[in-house]
Amino acid sequence: MLNIKQIQEIIPHRYPFLLIDKIEDLEPGIKAVGYKNVTMNEYFFQGHFPSEPVMPGVLIIEALAQVGAVCLLSLEDLKGKIAYFGGIEKARFREKVIPGDVLRLEVEIIKRRGPIGIGSAKAFVGDKKVCEAELTFAIG
Repeated sequence: MLNIKQIQEIIPHRYPFLLIDKIEDLEPGIKAVGYKNVTMNEYFFQGHFPSEPVMPGVLIIEALAQVGAVCLLSLEDLKGKIAYFGGIEKARFREKVIPGDVLRLEVEIIKRRGPIGIGSAKAFVGDKKVCEAELTFAIG
């Protein structure tokens, strides 16, 4: 398990854009499972939407990408690098994510060639899948 300080040693994201709280399971370059505790104190709930707070889908995708970045950048040959978005495919949002939810973020790297990696990403609240996408990472 990685705590927040260990995550910050791997990826460069910081508040307010660090969107994962811990990594529970990690097989470098293969898969990672992380968590985001969604609270009413999140900055984005001030405007999305004040009368019905919902976590923006793009931020769920970003949280998944951060878990994928931890997975890839944990590899010895990629330490100290940055994982950029290369693409987002097949993104689907199935349920709302609201304050009080705990997002379980699962990313499995399904292809890697040189500095490019593709991950199958899924986000859950409890047993319900709330989001899925195929993410392309460009390592630089």
